Amino acid sequence: MEIRADFSKREVVHSETLEWVASPMPGVDRRALDRVGDEVARATSIVRYAPNSEFSPHVHTGGEEFVVLEGVFQDEHGDFPAGSYIRNPPQSSHKPGSDDGCIIFVKLWQFQMDDRTHVRLQMNDLSAQPIHVNSDLMQTTLYSDDHEEVSLLSAAANTEIYIDKPGGIEILVLEGDMVEQNDTLVKNSWLRLPVGTILNAQAGEYGVKFWMKTGNLSDVEEQIKRVKLATKK
Repeated sequence: MEIRADFSKREVVHSETLEWVASPMPGVDRRALDRVGDEVARATSIVRYAPNSEFSPHVHTGGEEFVVLEGVFQDEHGDFPAGSYIRNPPQSSHKPGSDDGCIIFVKLWQFQMDDRTHVRLQMNDLSAQPIHVNSDLMQTTLYSDDHEEVSLLSAAANTEIYIDKPGGIEILVLEGDMVEQNDTLVKNSWLRLPVGTILNAQAGEYGVKFWMKTGNLSDVEEQIKRVKLATKK
């Protein structure tokens, strides 16, 4: 299965307009943002857990990263309410579910295979710093290594947003809105800019808050190869 699998192209998805598609587990539905592979896939998705739904215990061979958008996500490691940012590295395992239901933004098979760093943060509790001196664009770093950087950013009303990162840029709008090229990105809109592209946008009249990953797309071909090798085993 391939969904928005040409990573040389700019992609915008207003995820709230997509239909929910059932996963193999009852009560767990998905909205695909991009995907290469079937059930083992390099994938970026919005996933909805109905109340009292769960997945079977499993190992994340290629790693899993997610943001809790609504409700409370749960596994044997704890309860993670909206605003939680989680990284489960390759070879980690858990049994995910939700007693009351939740919605998460999740990315699979997008790690370095030797990464063993667990991250469990509540983004709303972290302090932010101006991305540049005297800037109205504020940034909280959630994770950073030689391969990628993951951040929470917020901008006041009508702020110009200019980010030049060579390894590709992905964002998910969490609150407010922003305009990029001719698209107005609202809550849960997702934008993927290819390697070599600059993010040049403007916050809306009420400002914007968004999750951002940079650098990860420079390794996308290796990520896809790993998925294909895992599928053959």
